[in-house]
Amino acid sequence: MVRQTGLRSVNRKNCNEFVMAMIETEALDILIVEDSPSLAQTYAAYLGRLDARTVIAGSLAEAKAALGRAMPDLILLDLNLPDGDGLSLLAELPERAPRPPVVVITAHGSVSVAVQAMRAGATDFLVKPFDAERLVITMRNALENWRLANLVKRYEESFQDRGFGDFVGKSLPMQAVYRMIKSAAPSRASVFISGESGTGKELCAMALHRHSPRRHAPYIVLNMAALPSDLIESEIFGHKKGAFTGATADREGAAVKAHGGTLFLDEICEMDLALQAKLLRFLQTGVVQPLGSDETRKVDVRIICATNRDPMREVAAGRMREDLFYRLHVIPIDLPPLRERGTDIIGLARSFLHELSREEGKSFERFTEEAETCMLGYDWPGNVRELRNVIHTAVVLYDGVVLEQPMLSRSLQESLQKAQALKEQTLKNENAGRLDDMAPMIAMDQPSSPQSGAGKAEGAVEIEPLAMTEERAIRRAIALCDGNITRAAGRLEVSPSTLYRKLQSWDNKA
Repeated sequence: MVRQTGLRSVNRKNCNEFVMAMIETEALDILIVEDSPSLAQTYAAYLGRLDARTVIAGSLAEAKAALGRAMPDLILLDLNLPDGDGLSLLAELPERAPRPPVVVITAHGSVSVAVQAMRAGATDFLVKPFDAERLVITMRNALENWRLANLVKRYEESFQDRGFGDFVGKSLPMQAVYRMIKSAAPSRASVFISGESGTGKELCAMALHRHSPRRHAPYIVLNMAALPSDLIESEIFGHKKGAFTGATADREGAAVKAHGGTLFLDEICEMDLALQAKLLRFLQTGVVQPLGSDETRKVDVRIICATNRDPMREVAAGRMREDLFYRLHVIPIDLPPLRERGTDIIGLARSFLHELSREEGKSFERFTEEAETCMLGYDWPGNVRELRNVIHTAVVLYDGVVLEQPMLSRSLQESLQKAQALKEQTLKNENAGRLDDMAPMIAMDQPSSPQSGAGKAEGAVEIEPLAMTEERAIRRAIALCDGNITRAAGRLEVSPSTLYRKLQSWDNKA
């Protein structure tokens, strides 16, 4: 029969909460498994220093019955019991939290048995005889070490395949992103998210909002690339009825709708320069003035923005105001491309496979090793979005429980071909743009009459020095950019300081 000196059943929701409660606010529940009644009572008296409530079990059967009623916080276990080996009790404990730490008791000459118990899952051991001080210190250390181990485990599990928020992945680059989100979320400061297309910038913005004090307030998203340029101002600041053609009613803008919450401006670099100036004014004052209205309204909005471009290059090219950039670029978060996330590719792929199999009514459960190797060896220029599309294609086209490498090959090959075609088209467009810019210069060098054409054929056309050609090209670029040297430098793909230096040298010569 179990002799009980105080037992309560506690339903603990998670490991960390219940351990902290044990140490800081609650008395400990300790199960003492010892067949000698006098020793058991002595140990219970010793453990009274821990403000412990003890349950004493004199046999293996009584110990198992006690575990069935309530899980203790600590177990003191004698290995030599009348009805069996105390080691077998370790198998009765749950594999996961709240699995309590176990300190085993052994006699002299049985240290090898204690080592065997440690391998079976015991936390520490005591060799008989021992005094009260030794017992209390050992039990307290066992509890503290167990608590720390569970905190570390919980930290590691927080970065498992489900990652953070809606993110999936536990790679070191993503853990750095998770830490940035955790640190930045409570702040009111603006966050500038950058990263290639498909890396999860909107997920990052959502995570920042959900972990901020504004989580219960509105979260409003505006994609600058998806809105016509002449409607962006109205979408952000709102308008009054009749402010422009089609304005048939008053409309609140996103800034007002997000009052008290978060406004996420995606693809911020697509915003027109004139509107960037108005956005800057809004960020400085927090005041909204709808189109067609003389009234203003003060709003409290946290701004998060994102772009798939290099923001510094956009500033250098004159496509983004420098003052606006520094106003927004308070906390930068750079999302790594999928090719730099290592085995996160597999974690994401498995997550997508399970999700898409359910959606499509398929039975896929896992990938073959060859399929996973194939995915790890691909660069994924479209990042996470491309990975999901590839798996979606394979799930739709094939059936089975295991998704094999040949099922992915077709999708990956098609994706690779599309990526290559896109790259070639981009290069072609860039080259065409350069030729267009050079056309007037080429025309200036062309003969103006048949006679000069004949002279050119005979090699009579004068060849202009390269320095003069460079000066003319630079001055023309500055003129086309309305005198904006920073923008001209971006178009010429050189540093603005280079242009300033050359202009100064030419002016000095003049």
